[in-house]
Order: sequence, then C-alpha cells, then structure tokens
Amino acid sequence: MEFFKQNTQIDFMAQRRWAAILSIILFALSLISLAVNGLNWGLDFTGGTQIHMTFPQEVDLNQVRTTLEKGGFKEATVISYGTSKDVLVSLAPVKESSVAESSAQDNAITTRLATLLPDAKIQQIDIIGPQVGQELATKGALAIVIALLGTMIYIALRFDFRFSIGSTVALIHDPVLILGIFSFWHLEFNLIVLAAVLTVIGYSLNDTIVIFDRIRENFRKLRKSTPLEVVNQATNQTLSRTIMTSVLTLMVVLALYFLGGSMLHGFALALIIGIVVGTYSSIYVAGSLSLMLGVNRQSLLPPAKETLDNRP
Repeated sequence: MEFFKQNTQIDFMAQRRWAAILSIILFALSLISLAVNGLNWGLDFTGGTQIHMTFPQEVDLNQVRTTLEKGGFKEATVISYGTSKDVLVSLAPVKESSVAESSAQDNAITTRLATLLPDAKIQQIDIIGPQVGQELATKGALAIVIALLGTMIYIALRFDFRFSIGSTVALIHDPVLILGIFSFWHLEFNLIVLAAVLTVIGYSLNDTIVIFDRIRENFRKLRKSTPLEVVNQATNQTLSRTIMTSVLTLMVVLALYFLGGSMLHGFALALIIGIVVGTYSSIYVAGSLSLMLGVNRQSLLPPAKETLDNRP
C-alpha cells in the first residue's frame, strides 16, 4: 500500500534553508524556556510522598483535591489510578530523614488523610527522598547521552561521518523541543515522560536510517544525478513508508492520550510531539545537514579493488 506514486517528485530540499531557520528558532526558544522556567520535575526526581487510596464508590477527583487543600496539603496532586475508585495522591517533597523519622511521618500522614477522607482506604505509602530523585535525574541524563553517542558511532561505521553528524544533531534537536514544550507549559516531567523521550530518539533514528539507506542505494544507481537530486529522490521514495508509519503510530498514541487516563498524558504527549518533530527532523535536519556537510557518491561507495594488469 502506498499513498504516493513511485515517480513522485516533491522538491523537499528546496525548503531546507527555511526549515533550518525554523529549527534554529524553535531550538533557541526551547533552550531559553529551559533556562528561564526549568522543568517541572515530577515526584520521581524531586522526592516526596505517594499515597495509593481506594474508595468504596466512584470518586470525584476535584472534590478530593479541594478537601486536601483545605486540610493543609496545598501542593497535592490527585490523579485516577487504574480504576474510578482508585486514587494516587502525590504530596510535596519531604526533607531527608532517618528511618525512624520516615516511619513517624508515614503515621502522621496516614492519620491526617484518615481524618480528611474517612471513606478512603490507604493501600500503600511510598516516600522518595530528594537524594534518590537527584540520582534518577542524573541517570536519566546519562542514558540520553549514552544513547546519542552510541547512535553516532553506529551511523559513522555503517554509513559516513557526515550522516553521523546530521543524525546526531537531529536526535538532539527532537528531545530539546519536547523538553522546551514541557518547560514552557509547566507540564510535569517524570520517569514516564523520560521513557517517552528515549522512545522518540529510537523512533526518529529508525526513520532517519531508512532515508540514509535509500540515499546510499541511489548514489549507486543514479550516477549522473547530483547529491541534491539523490537526497530528494530518496526522500520521495520513502515518503509513503514515512507517512504510514507516522500516521498509524500517531493514531495509537492519540488513543493513549485521550483514553489512557491522566497517568499516561505526559507519556502520550511527549510521543505525539516526538513523532511529528521526528518525522520533520529526519528530512529537514538529518538529511539537509548531511547534504550541507558535503555527502557525495565517493564517500558512500565502497573502494574499488586493486587489480594487477601485468601478471607474470
């Protein structure tokens, strides 16, 4: 099944300068937002208390939130947790404490919640210290750096260092835009969203590799074409595959966003942004940057084997 004919001739590279300007502007705005606003770190990174509560009947989240605010839990986050009767309450970060203090704190929180919400049954209380949250943030950043370095080495070995630079810039471009949007709108950034960001890196890389592979193949077939024509041809040839993959994945992620509950909103939103931005960056960041760096037929074709003309 194909959405576009084999002989489609859309001149994608004609807009590469405008696309570069757009990418630079969005990238700069994302960095500014991250510098000014920072990220709204979730409980996984800042530390705090999570309480899983069960009610005998369907619960009104707004009413629970209002009750907790009046009871002194000003920054409490209340979300549905699995069913309409289960609620996950996240409280503000707590100070680093000993085991005895943590146990006493558990008891104090349990007593206050039992008074404010007498119908609720507390299933589980988890306390995350700030030290643990900082460690998670460090390991999360390290995971992204390792993924980018591994990707850069892989593409350099399989294709060419110009493709490696182009794809790496694209893979940096995509997560930064996601983080910029989360920072600008003050959306919570937790471990689930971090998993989505890492997923976006893999998704964008897959699309980029497909285009790069077709570019290398076309350099061998279209010997009289210029590098610009070869890149355009490869993008057009993979266009149907790109659209089908992106649209079908986007449909699933949209279903997660609207029907998956509030727990999956951040994860689904990061994937939605990543799919759109990743599809764009595979063409207008990775492809056009490789072209600007001077990728050509000689850099991709295997070296010719030496032959002996005069044999004894």
